[in-house]
Amino acid sequence: MSETQSTLSCDSQTLITSAKTTLTTQAQALMGLADRVDTQFSQAVTMMLNTKGRVIICGMGKSGIVGKKIAATLASTGTPSFFMHPGEAFHGDLGMVQQDDLLILISYSGETEEVIRLLPSLQSFGNQSIAIVGNPSSTLAQHCDCVLDIAIDREVCPNNLAPTTSTTMTIAMGDALAVALMQCRDFQPQDFARFHPGGSLGRKLLTRVRDLMHKDNLPFCSPETSLQDAIAVMTQGRKGVVLIKEGERLAGIFTDGDLRRAMLKDAAGMLSKTMSELMTANPKTISQDTMIVEAEERMLRDKITLLVAVDDNKNVVGLLEIYDR
Repeated sequence: MSETQSTLSCDSQTLITSAKTTLTTQAQALMGLADRVDTQFSQAVTMMLNTKGRVIICGMGKSGIVGKKIAATLASTGTPSFFMHPGEAFHGDLGMVQQDDLLILISYSGETEEVIRLLPSLQSFGNQSIAIVGNPSSTLAQHCDCVLDIAIDREVCPNNLAPTTSTTMTIAMGDALAVALMQCRDFQPQDFARFHPGGSLGRKLLTRVRDLMHKDNLPFCSPETSLQDAIAVMTQGRKGVVLIKEGERLAGIFTDGDLRRAMLKDAAGMLSKTMSELMTANPKTISQDTMIVEAEERMLRDKITLLVAVDDNKNVVGLLEIYDR
């Protein structure tokens, strides 16, 4: 790029138009790819599903970068997988490949030297292979057991050089394989959480109400408690609520929201009333063994910020607030 060219800039509308063109072109290419999916795809999924070993992804350059993402997606969704760099494989990393492993070899041209020169070794090992290529007649395609065609008319790059649309097709095909495998295995959120225990999603899917609920110094009072005394209990509890118990049974609940509404309705007569007159009877409760993600969905659906947690005998054991994590 010349010094003159480096100082040029585009106006805002030109940049917006460029982005829209890029995204539209990519979307159209994806729709075209969807229309071409055939029995080769189902064969690839079946091969991956039935392999007794790992699924090893191999690609060079941008294909390798996309391959790393595909391997990570597969590994996190129930398909043991890892990425192998073709250059390193040719210099010793082929020792990681076991006979039962399945190889997915990525090369848009189907002629990438670093990938092609692995074929004799893989064939001598007896490994099955899947090619993701843009040319079904290429050397790579002709020497693999299954071929996934991701051909495009051109790259969205204005010079038709930088891998752009082709890498989008590759990553989309990888996602399609992963999703199909998840469906075949009936892969559930709980399964996903097992492979993501350190992430926020994993914690939500593995955590139960009892793990996050507030258990100490719960704000209890009786139905005969006056409003003034109940406010003192509410203030001390710092949860904006008092729980009204009758014996061991939860009779009702009274929140700071209930207090405001009652004051607006009858401020003069409020202080003379007891909790039995003001509480919400039979409040919503939740089992302490409920998954936290289910509890949060329920609170959002019912537009409440707090739930009373109970044990198997319906005894109150805690309070769960919507932002407890």
